[in-house]
Amino acid sequence: MISVTEARSRILAGLVPTPAETVSLMEAHGRILAAPLTARLSNPPADVSAMDGYAVRAADAAAGARLRVIGAAPAGHPFADRLELGEAVRLFTGSVVPDGADSILIQENATAEGDWVTVNEATAKGRHIRYQGADFAQGETVAQAGQRLHPRLIGLAAGAGHPWVAVHRRPRVVILCTGDEIALPGEPLPPGGVVSSNGPALAALVRAAGGVPVLLPTVPDQLPAIAAAAIAARGADMLVTTGGASVGAHDLVQEGLATAGLVLDFWRIAMRPGKPLMHGRLGDVPMLGLPGNPVSALVCSILFLVPALEKLQGLPGDAPLAENVRLGADLPANDIREDYVRASLLVREDGDWAAYPYKTQDSGQISRLAAADALLVRPPFAPALPAGAMAPAIRLGPLGF
Repeated sequence: MISVTEARSRILAGLVPTPAETVSLMEAHGRILAAPLTARLSNPPADVSAMDGYAVRAADAAAGARLRVIGAAPAGHPFADRLELGEAVRLFTGSVVPDGADSILIQENATAEGDWVTVNEATAKGRHIRYQGADFAQGETVAQAGQRLHPRLIGLAAGAGHPWVAVHRRPRVVILCTGDEIALPGEPLPPGGVVSSNGPALAALVRAAGGVPVLLPTVPDQLPAIAAAAIAARGADMLVTTGGASVGAHDLVQEGLATAGLVLDFWRIAMRPGKPLMHGRLGDVPMLGLPGNPVSALVCSILFLVPALEKLQGLPGDAPLAENVRLGADLPANDIREDYVRASLLVREDGDWAAYPYKTQDSGQISRLAAADALLVRPPFAPALPAGAMAPAIRLGPLGF
């Protein structure tokens, strides 16, 4: 068995980001930039007023001075002439500062009387002016490749004049669920059968992580059927299987895919839940074989599939962030395998948050995982911890899964 860290490193090592495609900025939320963004214009594009008031020459605007108002320049309507000695131009926030002016007399510090304005409080050179390019200049790089386009960055791209952006193509992930006993939701259950929760859950996770899921029909535990299904993975960016990854007589995914050309990299991870995890390549397609138990499949997806999808989109593919939380109950000592303990985060009487691990950690109980707020990370041979101690945890809420 290999460690979780080594397994993730080996999975990521063989992944190459998907090619770039150009999308509308309106459709770019959540996508990963494939090239730097360079400003097509300066922001602001000219010297503009930061306040409502009057464009003046600071040398003319001593307290008590009276200036002749020679015009007005609302935003979007620049004043065409030059401001001269003893003159002022009525401006508003965003108005272009006219030639000859070097300061803004805000309207709170002025008294207007027809075509004249009296300065009630002196202003200074440069006051309340946003100079051209103060935010960013034309030709300046405003965003780097590998950044995720969130609303703030989309606003920046728009302000820099980009209606279209180059992003990495969404990775296409083929999902293959195996097992004689499973049926899709809504289908009649076979004798001794169970509903397949893995397919819909993994499709949702792939989509939430920026990928495009392709959920294949369920295949039985038969070598020819598994090998034939592998044909559907051609051209995909990743093949993900569930079930059939252990060592039972009917766990045939590894053997079935081998007949279709699978080259196995590793099998079995020193972790709980999720020990029977496979990784290899089916031709040019990386393959990740998840356990069939729904909790194991989703925990392994958080630890391995999500970083892999990030790597395919041009991100580093970092491990999920683990932060220290206070325990609300005792934790026993751990054994040789890294353990991911499902837990709820609740408010204690003192107002502090605490993690309460579920007493039952069965990998078939998806209701526990659905209700959990965090996975407590227990390294191999970790000692017992009493309630009140700190322990690393992966919070599930911020992951969006």
